[in-house]
Amino acid sequence: MRPTFRLLAACVAVLTIAAPSVPMAAEGTAIGKFDAWAAYGAGTGKAKVCYMHSVPQKSEGEYSKRGPTYFQVTHRPGEKSLNVVSVTAGYVFKKDSNAEAEVDGTKYSLFTEGDTAWSRDAKGDAALVTAMRNGNQMIVRGSSTRGTPTADTYSLKGFSAAHAAIDKACGVK
Repeated sequence: MRPTFRLLAACVAVLTIAAPSVPMAAEGTAIGKFDAWAAYGAGTGKAKVCYMHSVPQKSEGEYSKRGPTYFQVTHRPGEKSLNVVSVTAGYVFKKDSNAEAEVDGTKYSLFTEGDTAWSRDAKGDAALVTAMRNGNQMIVRGSSTRGTPTADTYSLKGFSAAHAAIDKACGVK
């Protein structure tokens, strides 16, 4: 099911490239901008999707070319899928590698496929989202198919407010 988020992530990436100063949602409506995080909603009824995303404040690595990079949290209440975290790296991850999200010193392992990484299960999603709600900074580390390591630093300022906004928009308690 998680690869279905690729289409949504790809649409966000395309629109983020087109207007990097004002991230827009594909087929979605902006709910609001909360410091470093933006929240969106799309669809109705069982097809309702609410999500939030942010781009890194700082990206490190010895790469010559890299696509859009962002972290996203998605609710699909009609599918009973909440707090699904994903990170789009801007490159294809090394095959069979893991990425890592570190929030204020606590590390969370993410599995990779193509240019995206996810938590392994709903329990991992929930733990990472809780840490992000209570944290100040997150660093996402990964390695490209060429073996180039990267470290992207995200501010968590505004995360809790954006998360509350997507909870409300999707009727999540």
